[in-house]
Amino acid sequence: MALRFSVLGPVRAWRGAQALPTGSPQQRALLAALLLREGRTATAGDLIDALWGDDPPSQALAAVRTYASRLRKILSPDVLVSESGGYAIRLSSASGQDDPGGLGRRLDLALAQELAADAEQAKTAGDLYRARAQLNKALSLWDGESLASVPGPHAETQRARLEEWKLQLTETRLDMDLEQGCHAEAISELTVLTAAHPLRERLRELLMLALYRSGRQAEALAAYADTRRLLADELGVDPRPGLQELQQRMLQTAPTLAEPSAPQTPEAVTAWVPPAQLPATVSDFTGRTSFVSELSDVLAASASEGRVMAVSALAGIGGVGRTTLAVHVAHRARNAFPDGQLYVDLQGAGARAVAPETVLGSFLRALGTADAAIPDSLEERAALYRSTLDGRRVLVLLDNARDAAQVRPLLPGMEGCAALVTSRVRMVDLAGAHLVDLDVMSPEEALQLFTKIVGEERVASERESALDVVAACGFLPLAIRIAASRLAARRTWTVSVLAAKLADERRRLDELQAGDLAVKATFELGYGQLEPAQARAFRLLGLADGPDISLAAAAAALDLPVDETEDLLESLVDTSLLESAAPGRYRYHDLVRLYARACAERDEQPPSERAAALSRLLDFYLASAARVYAIERPGDRLVDHLEATRYRGLSFNDGASALDWLYTEAVSLLACVRQSAGTDLLRRAVDLLWAAMDLTESGANSPQYETTARAVCDATCAAGDARAEGRARTILTDVLLVSGRIQQAEEEARLAMGLAESAQDATATSWVANSLGLICLHQGRNADGKPFFEQAIEGFQAAGNRPYEATSLCNLSRAHLGMGNVETAVEIAQRGVEIHAEFGRTVRLANSHYTVGIALNRAGRHSEALSQFSEALDIFSDHRQRLWEGTTNFRIAEVHLAARRPAQAAQRAELALALGCIGGDRMRGNVLTLLGRALSVLGQVDRATACWREALNLLELNGGDAQAEEVRALLTPGSRFSKTIRQ
Repeated sequence: MALRFSVLGPVRAWRGAQALPTGSPQQRALLAALLLREGRTATAGDLIDALWGDDPPSQALAAVRTYASRLRKILSPDVLVSESGGYAIRLSSASGQDDPGGLGRRLDLALAQELAADAEQAKTAGDLYRARAQLNKALSLWDGESLASVPGPHAETQRARLEEWKLQLTETRLDMDLEQGCHAEAISELTVLTAAHPLRERLRELLMLALYRSGRQAEALAAYADTRRLLADELGVDPRPGLQELQQRMLQTAPTLAEPSAPQTPEAVTAWVPPAQLPATVSDFTGRTSFVSELSDVLAASASEGRVMAVSALAGIGGVGRTTLAVHVAHRARNAFPDGQLYVDLQGAGARAVAPETVLGSFLRALGTADAAIPDSLEERAALYRSTLDGRRVLVLLDNARDAAQVRPLLPGMEGCAALVTSRVRMVDLAGAHLVDLDVMSPEEALQLFTKIVGEERVASERESALDVVAACGFLPLAIRIAASRLAARRTWTVSVLAAKLADERRRLDELQAGDLAVKATFELGYGQLEPAQARAFRLLGLADGPDISLAAAAAALDLPVDETEDLLESLVDTSLLESAAPGRYRYHDLVRLYARACAERDEQPPSERAAALSRLLDFYLASAARVYAIERPGDRLVDHLEATRYRGLSFNDGASALDWLYTEAVSLLACVRQSAGTDLLRRAVDLLWAAMDLTESGANSPQYETTARAVCDATCAAGDARAEGRARTILTDVLLVSGRIQQAEEEARLAMGLAESAQDATATSWVANSLGLICLHQGRNADGKPFFEQAIEGFQAAGNRPYEATSLCNLSRAHLGMGNVETAVEIAQRGVEIHAEFGRTVRLANSHYTVGIALNRAGRHSEALSQFSEALDIFSDHRQRLWEGTTNFRIAEVHLAARRPAQAAQRAELALALGCIGGDRMRGNVLTLLGRALSVLGQVDRATACWREALNLLELNGGDAQAEEVRALLTPGSRFSKTIRQ
């Protein structure tokens, strides 16, 4: 049997002839809120606002769910449904056979609307008899006051709206009564109505006309006098011109007043109650101070006399709190707009956005316009809307707009009025709008919101876990509210339990839902609006692990031209599903990225396209990094022995632009290496890390580079790929050498050598031999290092890699120096300089000058040594090798101290400490030792002692046994070293 509902009176429901229980007043309020949405979905937040407004109880969400569950049992699950994180009343059956009239035949309000529309059509056709009959039928549906005894702010607003509409219908019907000669019958009803609504001039006009036509002219004129006196006393105004004109015609005994005239069009605007349609603001509104201030200032300026209408458009991803902020600001500003506040949810993120003409019809009714006076076309409605607002100060909140086209007809357009618009789309094409891009909360604001919901006591005891929770939520207000609500509803959970649940990225979006609220559902609305090409880009780019992605890299991943890619990405930025991190760079919010990946797994067909996108991205990075390497190291043949790529990378005009690219892409590039290491892209990932070795030698990204190198080593070992593992451990060896961890470097180098030899990887074998020689030098085993360098030189010569032949020659020079062969060392190092000089001012040429400088300083040729170090320092600086700059300054300090210039030595040593050095903490210990020597000579004994103590600690922790022993001697009072220094 069909269901029937009533809201034009007490809220009631029937199944056939049987009345159904509707529960408590609050439960009836929820039923009313759903019925009045006429089939559209209401979120849990909407229903909480409707039932309790600004002061919801702590268990409001649970109460809403309970009421909905009870009503579903009464009405059946196919009538009250849960969808898109909310509830809706679906009254019509799927086939419509048992309900041919649809929803309008089951809800008295919808039937009244149909009858009123039918009456208007009959009146237009001149059939006043039928029009009057249909209006009487519509009015008979009211059974007392609309929504009688239903509590809540939403019910109060809707009750006022329905009662106003009822009065408009009554006025229209009474006008028809008079047109059909029913004067006497209308007088008694009009007398009652004017007593109930004394300031409603249209009713006064009808009463005067009924009295006059009934031959009671004196009473009609007395009614006018009463009206004029009442308006003057209550409002200080005169009757409107139409009423004054009617009085004059009566005084003149106008013959046209004595008989009914042709049907008259009711006036567009009658006395009205200023609309107050704003949803309730949340009681736990948190933060957003700067945005609240900014928007409030714009609205205040608009409300000032003589200022043009202001439009503020708030954009941001789903769940960022656009509506919450807009409603909060609107409530703060409502006193500046005494003629009312209009609100509508435009449902722009849904499948069916609300049509502007529908909204205008609703707004015009709220502003007092009779249904019969509302035109049909969008243009006419918009014009009447602006005319109605002329001279008034009204605030319009247009929530969840689809685009600027939907918004434009709804803007007031008048001085003194203002509009707040929220949308996922950034409305750059909304002329004159004040655009606000709403970002996620700051960590402090996020923690504050979480604490308000969960409670200070629970959060205070687990503050670190609470910070982990809000970070896992990406500082997104909706996600924080959901997580906090789940915790608040589970008293046995600790904050750390929730943090652990959110730590799993693959489950995080599933965890971030509570009843009707779900982060995933919010993102789904935006994703559902994308065109196929946009959706593909959104899915595939979300697969990349980097914190952001450049336009060129995105084009590679999507396999599209750069221009086409830019158009796609900018369109995603406009929908707020993607952010523009900087010109030409794009990023996802953390939770949006997880959603994009879920979409890729669910929607990407064929699935192999996901792997292909990551392969293209890796190719792009490898080909580009190889070109940077080749520019930085001309003549170096390493790039000839890297894995081949199918996708062409970037080309660079000069070394500066190449390094700019490398350091800008560093974090994303290393993330790509880590992501690719566990796949069949493993060998290319290893070679990309090798080609990007400048990232560790410069010191700019050393920690991330080392983390990545270790992850790659683990992946290659698990894969059983000797060639890849040999290269990965070769790379890790160099990382450890740069940071001064010599023992660990030796362990990795031994493994790398065995793997490289078994894989017959000549490139890696020569490289590791050079590294093993350097390890020997650091350990003071110079003679042991010599054959390793000779092996490396032979290998690089065989490969035609002259730059690395020269590098190994310079290292061999240092071995001879350690063995006391100073002149031989100088000679060999100069040969290295000559080879490197053939290829320009490269980093390796700087390394050669550095090596010659060390040998010359040992030979006592201080001036020549300084010249070599100065040349090296200039080149390192040009190539942004910060750690090498620091190390070279340390060597210059050594020269100055040897030449008895302690002040200059101290200055250079302090500069080295500020810049950092190749060799990490162990080298820092050496620098501090030298600085202490210089300060001691300068008489600054206390500072010198502090330097030596710090140096001793660093050297003992990092295997510098010989150096540590020297520092202990310096710290021993009366020692030979101490006396020598103090002399």
